[in-house]
Amino acid sequence: MIGIVVSEFNKIITEKLLEGAKKVLEENKYNYEVYFVSGSFEIPIMIKLLSKKKTFVGFIAIGCIIKGETEHYKYIAKAVSYGIMKLSLELGIPITFSILIVDNLEQALNRAGGKFGNKGEASAKALIKILKNL
Repeated sequence: MIGIVVSEFNKIITEKLLEGAKKVLEENKYNYEVYFVSGSFEIPIMIKLLSKKKTFVGFIAIGCIIKGETEHYKYIAKAVSYGIMKLSLELGIPITFSILIVDNLEQALNRAGGKFGNKGEASAKALIKILKNL
């Protein structure tokens, strides 16, 4: 089972990333469960709690952090990135990173099915590639 943890913050973007990830997993016949959290900051703790509750072979972390008027986004992005990397090593399972960290909504849309593809799809493909090599 694959766990997908999705931030509801910037939902217009995270829904597109989720759809991309689900499409790839379904095409490749992987079972998954989707869990929602308020924001990207909560993704690592949700993954940690889920890993204690059920057996997952991997996770996809989906979120979108858009720069605002302050430097707040940098601290959130750094904490989330570090938390996910640390968890993956600690748990010994792959957690792919589909958390967009962008300057504006246009950049996010371009990476959620726009001119730069869908990073949710890319994250699911990366996870599948890792799992096939185990």
